[in-house]
Amino acid sequence: MQFELTTIYVNKFKDSIEQKNNSAIKDQLHELYPADIAEILNQLSAKEAAYVYELLDDETAPEVLLELDEDKREDLLANFSTKEIAEQIDNMDSDDAADVISELPEEIQDEVLSQMEDIEQASDIAELINFEEGTAGSLMAKELVSVYSFETVTACIEEIRRQTENVDVMYAVYVLDNNEKLIGMLSLKKLIISHPLARVEEIYDADVQFVKTSTSSEEVAEFMQKYDLVVLPVVDQLGRLVGRITIDDVVDVIKEAAEESIQRMSGISDDVDSNDKLWRSSRARIPWLIVGMCGGIVGSRIIGTYEDQIKIHPEMAYFIPLIGAMGGNVGVQSSSIIVQALANNSLINDSIGHKLLKELGVGLINGLICSILILGYAFLIEDWRLAATVSVALLTVVLCASFLGTFVPLTMNRFKINPALATGPFVTTLNDIIGISIYFLVGRLLYGLF
Repeated sequence: MQFELTTIYVNKFKDSIEQKNNSAIKDQLHELYPADIAEILNQLSAKEAAYVYELLDDETAPEVLLELDEDKREDLLANFSTKEIAEQIDNMDSDDAADVISELPEEIQDEVLSQMEDIEQASDIAELINFEEGTAGSLMAKELVSVYSFETVTACIEEIRRQTENVDVMYAVYVLDNNEKLIGMLSLKKLIISHPLARVEEIYDADVQFVKTSTSSEEVAEFMQKYDLVVLPVVDQLGRLVGRITIDDVVDVIKEAAEESIQRMSGISDDVDSNDKLWRSSRARIPWLIVGMCGGIVGSRIIGTYEDQIKIHPEMAYFIPLIGAMGGNVGVQSSSIIVQALANNSLINDSIGHKLLKELGVGLINGLICSILILGYAFLIEDWRLAATVSVALLTVVLCASFLGTFVPLTMNRFKINPALATGPFVTTLNDIIGISIYFLVGRLLYGLF
């Protein structure tokens, strides 16, 4: 049954902490998964979370630590000595341990690693945290099962038994040559049915997908998604097997990339969440708010230049919000479609010109429909000149917004700039300015104001 965290549950849990009713707390946590326990701890104060964490057993505690929100984990670790942190790290897979260690200050990192009991684990973690963030090297874990091609089936089975003591889940058996280079994979089925004296080189599969440590995490995610892989080996520049990436690590990458794109599209310039401090949240949002405000100032100045015309025909002011809103909405729709296509690599065979023509075609159809509707509405409440002005201006604005919403993200992507920045505030502000200018220019022509 799925665990559901409610306010009543959290309040009762806090009462148990306040009363120091350890048996009740342990009973409540006993049937829960680590992710559920982490969900509870995320709702507690740092002091309360530390108190509950101390009651967890040695096997569950590290798993809960990994599931905590980053800020909560930072607060929790601040209550621990470096020796206590080292004890938690010792019970984690190398990739998870590296993630936790990398969040600590550098001077603390070295001290924690030096106090770990498992020297080999500490060495693996030290190697992983030195890889550049956002690469396959920073994602991979060192725990894997590998055998040499010259080994017999019997020796291979013994080696697998020995290595799996440090591996929670065996996804694959990798085959290496004498120089530690990855040359293939070994099927468990072939291993079981083969003669005990047969050599691995006679039964392994040489067709193996892999990535290098320098491969970007986005490419890793695309690679595993394309080939439906649950695990992917990682090699160094010489082709030697150094680690493996599992699907759960890639899911985290995809989730983070999606969250980043949503924030960029919303005009948030930094990675933030609802639990961040006030100043950090404000600092991430203010740049594009200032850009939007400056765009609004430019728009107001444009309206100001047509002050005399508005005095003569004040009814034109009625439709200024409509023109701005329609331009912004169409621009965001077009840019969102393009950004999504770029993220999915579905524009590889499409030229910029072809995509522009397609979006302009969509804009023309939508613009004609909307302009005909607004023509009828404006004609009923005002005269034909205003109806024609709004209708023609709206069609033109929709076409321009479709063009900009397509052209801007494609251009940004061409110059290696995150195209997600092209959606939201940027396109909306630009289309507001252009839309208002078009509206009054069309009005000047149709009304004969000059």
